[in-house]
Amino acid sequence: MILTVLLTCGWTVGLSARESDRKDVRRGNRHFKDGEFKEAVVDYQKALLRDSTSFAATYNLANALYRLDKPQEGKAILDSAAAGADGSAYASDYFYNLGNMAVAVEDYKAAVDAYRESLLRNPGDLDAKENYIYARKKLQDQQDNQDNRNDQDNRDNKDNKDNQDNKDNRDNQNNQNDNQDNNNDNQNNRNGNDDRQDDGSSPQAQPQISPQAAQQMLNAIMAKEKETQDKVKKEKAAVMKSRQKEKNW
Repeated sequence: MILTVLLTCGWTVGLSARESDRKDVRRGNRHFKDGEFKEAVVDYQKALLRDSTSFAATYNLANALYRLDKPQEGKAILDSAAAGADGSAYASDYFYNLGNMAVAVEDYKAAVDAYRESLLRNPGDLDAKENYIYARKKLQDQQDNQDNRNDQDNRDNKDNKDNQDNKDNRDNQNNQNDNQDNNNDNQNNRNGNDDRQDDGSSPQAQPQISPQAAQQMLNAIMAKEKETQDKVKKEKAAVMKSRQKEKNW
């Protein structure tokens, strides 16, 4: 199965006659075989300090890091050893492991390229074929998701623009309505002022009365009031008289 294949990559390479004398690499291989990957990393790093061009130490170090769940670091080390991979008998395995590390960090484009290189060197590798198909499917899914996100972003931007345009239109309409209301208020104020000027209720429109005429009017009113009071008194006295008569005692 594909997941089993992805988790079981990272075989150490055999050593050439020249490399067999390198104790650090041999010690690292023993630790790697026993599952002691931290110790193997230390041994391979020591080997690289002695010979930075050692493809075996670089390759095995990357695989040990992968087993320690550090695929990003392992991939970076394999990338740095790409130049030496083509001249190695382990080029097919190199690109296979590079593809596995790329999958682990979800770099599916790099994984597809790496598996393709592995198959070019070893077309009969069924694991590489399965992993290649898997990585290509994941790459397509990744690209489709990105396209969907881009489409959604475009729709969101369009909706935001439409909402802003609608808001601007509403603001403009409100401003126009406010201006119209102000114009109507101003017109009503002018009409109100005109009405007050035309109805004759202003002090300037009232007729002027002389002090003499005002006094005459006051005297006439007082005389009429006295006449009325006298009449009321007479009627009241008559009523009282009749009542007294009625008592007749």
